[in-house]
Amino acid sequence: MWWLGRKGPSGFSASSTAEEVTQGIDATDFTAIVTGATSGIGAETARVLALRGVHVVMGIRNMAAGGEIKETIQRDNPSAKIDMMELDLSSLESVRKFAAQFKSCGLPLNILVNNAGIMATPFRLSKDNIELQFATNHVGHFLLTNLLLETMKQTAIEQRKEGRIVNVSSRRHKLSYPEGIRFDKINDESGYNSFSAYGQSKLANVLHANELARRLKQEEGTEITANSVSPGPIATSLFRHHSLIDVFVGLLGKYVMKNIQQGAATTCYVALHPQIKGLSGRYFVDSNLAEASSQAVDPELARKLWEHTSNLVKS
Repeated sequence: MWWLGRKGPSGFSASSTAEEVTQGIDATDFTAIVTGATSGIGAETARVLALRGVHVVMGIRNMAAGGEIKETIQRDNPSAKIDMMELDLSSLESVRKFAAQFKSCGLPLNILVNNAGIMATPFRLSKDNIELQFATNHVGHFLLTNLLLETMKQTAIEQRKEGRIVNVSSRRHKLSYPEGIRFDKINDESGYNSFSAYGQSKLANVLHANELARRLKQEEGTEITANSVSPGPIATSLFRHHSLIDVFVGLLGKYVMKNIQQGAATTCYVALHPQIKGLSGRYFVDSNLAEASSQAVDPELARKLWEHTSNLVKS
């Protein structure tokens, strides 16, 4: 569509694909973890990073589906370096097990793409008794990032290359509950709204990246950035819990929404492009810098969320 083609300062637009925004980039010495890489933009992110030479470790819940994605990527790109490790972001035990397994492999880690997510699900609690969307989309990634951060710091020092953490958020971070994060009511079923809860978890993704960026900047000699991205409206299986929306997406999505290749572009751009070097605590849309909501850039809210989530993962 014509409105997708307007280029921003980066030279890219909403219609740019993941391959286009990484064209000519050689990342053969890089290792990346991509969560939720069995479908949608996660699978495309893994494919394109591997295409640029990155050793990709897919952190995935469904190992059978992951095997199919890996086989497809390597069939089209025989030199692709792809590994799989089981990871359920809704389970803190699974996150800890994944991190331990990854570290036991002795691999470096240059890029962490916190991509996995669920959307607008009926109310449920995770195994750790945390509202499922908040647990999967935010808390699991918060713990994963913390557990892998020392590995990333060591890699950045040894290779003298900037490490990058990319949180995949959404424009719906602007449509959370009125208070932003319902710290005392996250697990309250009576006030639960599936779309507002999704917005809350996506707001948490931006706040997490911003607070992490602030903390990393205070550490002298730490060359790691943390940013958040919105893929934009994409026709994916995320709408499966809402049948009418799912039907609409199936019938009209290709005319008014991005395809998967376009949806993965901003993630790949922020993960690999040299234009991003040194930028941290920023929010990107359509492979360009963008403005997040006022709640998303509230430093006090970010600090409060960090403390709250730290307590959740400890308990």
